[in-house]
Amino acid sequence: MSFLRPSPENTGRDAALADADSAFRDDPLGFLDRASASADAALPIGRNGFIVRDPEDARAVLRNGDGRYREHSDFFHTRRGVFGPASAQLKIRRESRALLRAYLEAGRERALPAFVEGQLTPTSEWPDFGNRLAYRYLAPLLLAPDSPPRLRRLLGRIVERAVLANARARQPRLRRMLLQFATTLQLSRAIERRQQAARAQPVDLLDVVAGAIGPGQRLDELTEVFLSFVFAIAGSVGFVLGWSMYLIGTHPDRTAPPEWVVQEALRLWPVAWLLARHPAQDHDISGVAVGAHDDVIVCPYGVHRNPNYWPQADDFLPGRWSTPESWRNPAFIPFGHGPHRCVAADLSPRLVADILGIVMRSRTVTVEPHSTRPNVAAALAPPYFRLTLHPRG
Repeated sequence: MSFLRPSPENTGRDAALADADSAFRDDPLGFLDRASASADAALPIGRNGFIVRDPEDARAVLRNGDGRYREHSDFFHTRRGVFGPASAQLKIRRESRALLRAYLEAGRERALPAFVEGQLTPTSEWPDFGNRLAYRYLAPLLLAPDSPPRLRRLLGRIVERAVLANARARQPRLRRMLLQFATTLQLSRAIERRQQAARAQPVDLLDVVAGAIGPGQRLDELTEVFLSFVFAIAGSVGFVLGWSMYLIGTHPDRTAPPEWVVQEALRLWPVAWLLARHPAQDHDISGVAVGAHDDVIVCPYGVHRNPNYWPQADDFLPGRWSTPESWRNPAFIPFGHGPHRCVAADLSPRLVADILGIVMRSRTVTVEPHSTRPNVAAALAPPYFRLTLHPRG
């Protein structure tokens, strides 16, 4: 039997790819920062992975207008693939957006200020405080107040044990397995009961998910779609709020409007910082040939720090959002792009800005970082820090 000996050139390339993959896994943000000066629009990691940083190419991948990538949705992705049919996705998007908009508009003038003022304490530990605040305010949107207490307690446990920064890593494996079992069982039963009740109009997001498709759809898939709402509300919204507070407290210019602060937080620290797609056919992207065996990873973190599109791209400069050009900048995709862009892309930043404005209206803040390292996982969460509120003199 004969063996093909790799050439020194191939061996060197494979070693370089392995080193890049290891560096990315050990310190992904550091790897991206060090590569920022590279002229390559696509960064190779491992043998079959490519990180896309060019804004136009990133948008093309996510838009997938020519069908070069397999159907994928970060929100509707389940263990069985992409939840469908497309009509059910569209129904969920339309009804959830209508519910969210109505809920936020109804509470903006009175309910939200009263809620935030009631939650604030002189000192608080973040980002957990921000996640809990977002969840508590939006919990009635997830489950109507007349929902079974046991079900509402379950959602609280999910937030504490699976949504907070590094929550999963802090839980023993057996405890995670038990929570997953209880979650699937209780939510499946709740969805089935909602389907049998069949309200004419949804009153909460569980109704929206339950009514998206008739009985017969696998309940565990519907459960995962509902959990996507839980993670988006308690996780994503809470982390954006945490980043906004962190940046205000660690930078001297604190006079910018809340809306600009939130936009700049989303630019510098996009919570959804990696969006993976899988080619359905061979093609070139960012000067790299890719095929069905490759992973093409759109990186909003890298796109947002492209110096060709953002002057002083690594700096916190909320004043840049004073110009209409910034709001139209193609190198800004914190909520994805194309048909699967987040349904709350314009609503959730407004909520965070409203909360920020309420906090800052009569207070100043100081931030004491417990670490300078972001919490890097599927979501990009702020470092742990203590927030102290001071009355304005």
